[in-house]
Amino acid sequence: MAREFQRGHKAKVSDLTSGTDLYVGVQIAGPGLTFDISCFGLDADEQLSDDRYFIFFNQPKSPEESIQLLGAQAGDTESFRVTLDRIPANIHKLSFTATLDGAGQMSQAGPGYIRIVAGGEEVVKYAFTGSEFTTERAVMLGDFYLKDVWRFAAVGQGFDGGLDALLKNFGGEVAEEAPAAPSQDAPPAFAPPSQASAPPAFGAPAAPQASQPAPAFGAPAAPAPAPQQPPVHAAPTIAAPMAPQAPAPYGQPPQQPQFGQIPGQGAPPAAPPYGQQPPAAPPYGQQPPGAPPYGQQPPAPFGQQPPGLPHGVPQGVPAAGAGLQAALQPYKEAATGQRWTSQNQQLMRVDLTMGGMPVLARQGSMVMYQGKVDFGYKGAGFAGRMVGNATGQEMQLMRCTGRGQVFLAEEGAHLHPIELQGDGICVSAENVLAFDESLQYEVRRIEGHGIPGGALFTMQFQGTGTVVVKTHGVPVVLPVTPTTFADCNAVVAWSSASQVIISSQVRLRRNAYPGHSGETVNLQFRGAPGNFVVVQPYEV
Repeated sequence: MAREFQRGHKAKVSDLTSGTDLYVGVQIAGPGLTFDISCFGLDADEQLSDDRYFIFFNQPKSPEESIQLLGAQAGDTESFRVTLDRIPANIHKLSFTATLDGAGQMSQAGPGYIRIVAGGEEVVKYAFTGSEFTTERAVMLGDFYLKDVWRFAAVGQGFDGGLDALLKNFGGEVAEEAPAAPSQDAPPAFAPPSQASAPPAFGAPAAPQASQPAPAFGAPAAPAPAPQQPPVHAAPTIAAPMAPQAPAPYGQPPQQPQFGQIPGQGAPPAAPPYGQQPPAAPPYGQQPPGAPPYGQQPPAPFGQQPPGLPHGVPQGVPAAGAGLQAALQPYKEAATGQRWTSQNQQLMRVDLTMGGMPVLARQGSMVMYQGKVDFGYKGAGFAGRMVGNATGQEMQLMRCTGRGQVFLAEEGAHLHPIELQGDGICVSAENVLAFDESLQYEVRRIEGHGIPGGALFTMQFQGTGTVVVKTHGVPVVLPVTPTTFADCNAVVAWSSASQVIISSQVRLRRNAYPGHSGETVNLQFRGAPGNFVVVQPYEV
């Protein structure tokens, strides 16, 4: 019986089938849509270092024929033959993708799937629908990847961009003028199944070899080292003292805003970049650029009353005048000339033209962008898929590059930009929204009985750059003392020089009844004066 996979599910191929000669079928369609279905053979760095392993309509097989494109059959839009024990040692992943050829979006696609058949029997199937996507023009369906042994993962990850953008994401080059596809009057030499409704029995060996055991699972032509995994710390979190602050980047003033404070509010204006003159004062009697019209109050954050406006007056009503422009004035884009700018408590803007470095953000957190911006899927090749390999709960990230402004948000959470200037901070992985790629980061593990999932996974950031932290509500920052405790579900971040100790205790919850109690796990923080812990007014 076939196993039904959901997005993110993974399994060893040996747990699915003992064979290594596999049939991979993909079904995807939509009204008026045309799809190109391809397979990328990637190296240990998840790059297409050998373009002979990009299998598509114009290159239907790899040099040793371990990957073959078979065409539409057995109800599948496209199908492949994959012989795992013949894949060369330099290929560590096979990524099966579908891209749109022409106009359209992945959200217009109907129900589809990717499946694996061995010995004429379907062993695994991952089904998806177009409603899971929005404006993407490509989707990564599933991966075979080598981690000690061959494994299969249901990916289902949308990708903004067509086949060209997908090629660039994998390190390939797009030719200026692609050669004409060779005419194929007959199907591939590998014979399809005798019954059109059943997939080919690739896993069934010939009769004289029936008594031979299946090839050694996961053994490629030559032994290959397993991909490096990020270090997982099982000991209590202990870090070196924070380094002294370095000069602020991006032309910002050296004074760092406090946690939770919106930059530019209640702080002196930013100093001009080195070598530039400060802006000249406006002529007498004229308002400076960006100032509200004469006689009106400055705009207040969305959801708050402007200063001096009596309670009960709608916020959209200006203090003087009327009209659409006056009503929308308080909510106009805030452009402060800084790289990271809070538009309000729930919306963050990053200007990629400043600083000249990419930004890593949670996939799906982009709500709008301006300019020429590319969004690339950040896969397992960087830092061993970060939190994913450590926790089993993959942290899906996208890499934002180009010249423009990207607006980020997630489910109305409060967003707090934290600028690091050579110091460090530990943030719960669930509370990270985005960060500059220039920051150094690693995954830390805090184990403890009673913690959901058996452990608390945090990310430690160090260096120079900004990390955006999301919270449920307005957080509170407390100094670390010998008696500082926090609920593991409510803690958001803490200084990297703090020591964290598990402190379990049993208490009766408020709604507990006789004979029933709830167990909670607290984290105790220790450290020298100057260390801190951030807690949100929310508990899972």
